[in-house]
Amino acid sequence: MDWTTLFQTVLPYLPAQYAGDLVSILTFLIAAAALAMRFWKPPAAGSRLALLYKAVSALAQSKGWNTNAYQPDAKALMIPADASRVTEAARLGLDPASTHPKAGEPPKPAA
Repeated sequence: MDWTTLFQTVLPYLPAQYAGDLVSILTFLIAAAALAMRFWKPPAAGSRLALLYKAVSALAQSKGWNTNAYQPDAKALMIPADASRVTEAARLGLDPASTHPKAGEPPKPAA
């Protein structure tokens, strides 16, 4: 279910003062999570904080284009934009899929 659909379903049944408070609290939580993500160094993959980090990241809506390159369960391979990720990963003996900032997505072919 989409957040917009959820709000359209729930908000009509709430008194106006509570609906405004709910939206304000959610807005504050999302902004606080985004601020935390700006300064929080990702924990190690096996750390107990990795799950909390992922939850805060999801709340901060850092799931798409603004995802941090360093994630608890992925390796980022920082190379020049014109270099091939597949070639550089092979040179280092790494699986190219594990070196992509969005783990699990196949690497883009070199131009």
